[in-house]
Amino acid sequence: MLRYIARRLIFLIPVALLVSFATFMIIHLVPGDPARVLLGEEATPETVAALHAQLGLDKPLPQQFVIWLVAALHGDLGQSILLQQPVLQAIVQRLPVTIELGICALIYSLVLAIPLGIYSAMHRNSLLDWLVNITSLLGTAIPIFVLGLVLILFFAVFIRIFPPGGFVPLTDDPLANLRDLILPMVTLGSGAVAVNMRQIRASVIEALGQDYIRTARAKGLSENRVSYVHALRNAIIPVMTLVGLQVGSILAGAFVIEVLFLWPGVGQLAVTSIFSKDYPVVQGVVLLSAFSYMLANLLVDVGYVLLDPRIRFEK
Repeated sequence: MLRYIARRLIFLIPVALLVSFATFMIIHLVPGDPARVLLGEEATPETVAALHAQLGLDKPLPQQFVIWLVAALHGDLGQSILLQQPVLQAIVQRLPVTIELGICALIYSLVLAIPLGIYSAMHRNSLLDWLVNITSLLGTAIPIFVLGLVLILFFAVFIRIFPPGGFVPLTDDPLANLRDLILPMVTLGSGAVAVNMRQIRASVIEALGQDYIRTARAKGLSENRVSYVHALRNAIIPVMTLVGLQVGSILAGAFVIEVLFLWPGVGQLAVTSIFSKDYPVVQGVVLLSAFSYMLANLLVDVGYVLLDPRIRFEK
């Protein structure tokens, strides 16, 4: 298992290089000039050229990429053009906000999806089963930005239970932080709730028809123990695969949610940097997202072994 983990960690290196190169080329092909964004449209060509030389934008793109890559290997992701601070520092300052939102959205999706999916599988064609199926279809069909606007309109404008946006750090005021967290968390996690609920329902239905379930029932075990212990342990493996994939979708959704709810996280930093053509920040955020996605999938593979000792990756 340790050799498998080591191989996967080594595999991160070429993937990170490919992601970095693709991001570097794409962001530089987008129309716009960061020097013009900083200096304004009325800046003289001489002033723009001087800023290009200062930022290193006057060099050929392959040379710029090599310079950036060598610095990144030494832990230097460059200097933000807009913020005038190191990219790594700008990301680290905002990363706890995005981590809080992403982890809470993932936990929220699993806390709702697991019991509802199991109950729906155990009571097929019941009223709750129909409600679960309809809810899951709506959750996958409604875009998160539409759902976020609806939640803001209903809970912040009409009922006025939650604020429409903003962020208070957990260390400053836990209750205010929780109040600010609920709407973004529900918005970001609702799509995952729907997908996980349908997957758990299907997996539990399949598991309940296996021979080991009939054996457990024949031994006189209660139906709850059969469903929530024996069936769920095997049914949860496909869900773990989905959770690994959902890390990427949650990171992508955080870009929208943080702008919509005014959360000062990495997603909002990335959107601001894209509009201002802040190349180093965009590259740093994409590289962070790629590593997070790959590490999440590695943790999912390790979780397979913990749930089912028969699974081995050595061969």
